[in-house]
Amino acid sequence: MRYVDWLFRLFETILVALLACMVIMVFGNVVLRYGFNSGITVSEELSRFAFIWLAFLGTVVGMRDRAHLGADFLVSALPPLGRKICFVLCSMLIIWSCSLIFLGTIRGHSINMQNYSPVMGIPMEYVYASAYVLSIGIIALTAARLYQFARGRISNDDLFSAVDAEEALAIETPGPGRTAAKSEEKNQ
Repeated sequence: MRYVDWLFRLFETILVALLACMVIMVFGNVVLRYGFNSGITVSEELSRFAFIWLAFLGTVVGMRDRAHLGADFLVSALPPLGRKICFVLCSMLIIWSCSLIFLGTIRGHSINMQNYSPVMGIPMEYVYASAYVLSIGIIALTAARLYQFARGRISNDDLFSAVDAEEALAIETPGPGRTAAKSEEKNQ
């Protein structure tokens, strides 16, 4: 297994742990508040911080898996050269945007190390450090795709692979009077 695969397995494990912690903290806090008239003091703040990390880390994992939703109706109408130009321009725009996120996080670093969360008392930079992971991860993934493109390892069809909502769900709901088996037979 390559190092990158191992790293993304670690990211996915962290995502699962963050989601599980959020669910346990919020559900536990609701039960304690309504059932026992008490609560976990740090539950709301910690679940919010976990959600921030979950969103930013999940964005990097989604970028690697190319799982983000997109609209490719304009790009699919372009000739092959237009697709290539559009791919390079979009990739450069992504790198530029993530560079701005990274530089903005660096500029706010000293300020955020001085700001402490109200309940837990930890520096807010630990929460906002997720922007470092987001920007570095997406820049690295986009640069790797640009490198593969420059080496000729990406076909024209793989330049833009927007995921349709139906493909993302991969669920076909049978119509009235049809069963799932009939729908499957019709597709074959």
